[in-house]
Amino acid sequence: MPVNNDLVGREFPPTAPYLVGREKVREFARAVFADAPQHTDVAAAQAAGYADVVAPPTFAMVIQDLTLQQLLAEPDSGIVLARTIHAEQRFTYSRPIVAGDELTAQLSVTGIRALGGNAMITSDATVTDAAGEHVVTATSVLLVGSDSEGEDA
Repeated sequence: MPVNNDLVGREFPPTAPYLVGREKVREFARAVFADAPQHTDVAAAQAAGYADVVAPPTFAMVIQDLTLQQLLAEPDSGIVLARTIHAEQRFTYSRPIVAGDELTAQLSVTGIRALGGNAMITSDATVTDAAGEHVVTATSVLLVGSDSEGEDA
């Protein structure tokens, strides 16, 4: 089954709230080699004007992943995980994510573009805090390969 073009414009329910933990921020910072002190040291983060440690910019992917799981689980999507790669990622921030934030995300599929026999699916996950204020929009492009099996030349 090819990717369902009717996904464009589809909005998914908001995710359950995700409480950003201090240790999760520290672990993520170490994993992505973000060595600025505000990512691991509370005093350094507070000296920079934050309430707690500041997540590296790509941390938003942790919350966005919850929304992408919704998309991948759609029975009519035509997306086969085994033929899917994460092709592009962008973040548009209103403010940094800090430990203690309670974040919710909502995904909308904004476009599907054919590329040969493949499909590029663009989606935006809008992440808000407990007060409903925008924190970040995470935009992903998934490249879904065609279902035809390749042959050796």
